[in-house]
Amino acid sequence: MLKAKDIMTTEPITVSPDTDLVQAAGILLKQKINGLPVVDETGRLVGIICQSDLISQQKKISIPSIFTLLDGLFPLSSMKNVEKEIQKISATTVNQVMTPKPVTVDPETSLEDVATLMVDRNFHTLPVVDQGKLVGVIGKEDILRTLMPNA
Repeated sequence: MLKAKDIMTTEPITVSPDTDLVQAAGILLKQKINGLPVVDETGRLVGIICQSDLISQQKKISIPSIFTLLDGLFPLSSMKNVEKEIQKISATTVNQVMTPKPVTVDPETSLEDVATLMVDRNFHTLPVVDQGKLVGVIGKEDILRTLMPNA
């Protein structure tokens, strides 16, 4: 049975939390990958940034609806969510848009469990972590390669 360690990319391209978003977008495009693990100076995984995180910067801000009751205004959605959207749209570094504490797998995770996680959670990139350190990354292409053993 194949495991994460058998299919992962063992030298993943990474960025730091302080990496400029334009630089991160350039890496994603140039390398034709969907996600970049974000590591601190010790190599510990602190987040992941994906194409969708960068695309979200281009979306419209959803203005919360309000209703009036007894001359009082009540928002139908949280102003905190609006604030988060504004922060993402105005972000300039990876730290401001990355997903902190991403879902990870360990080197012994089975291929079936990796595939299930990717499909069920709509992940395109999964960091592989061993004792807190990033040791690899698995993308959908890595799983597809298992279907073509001669590739």
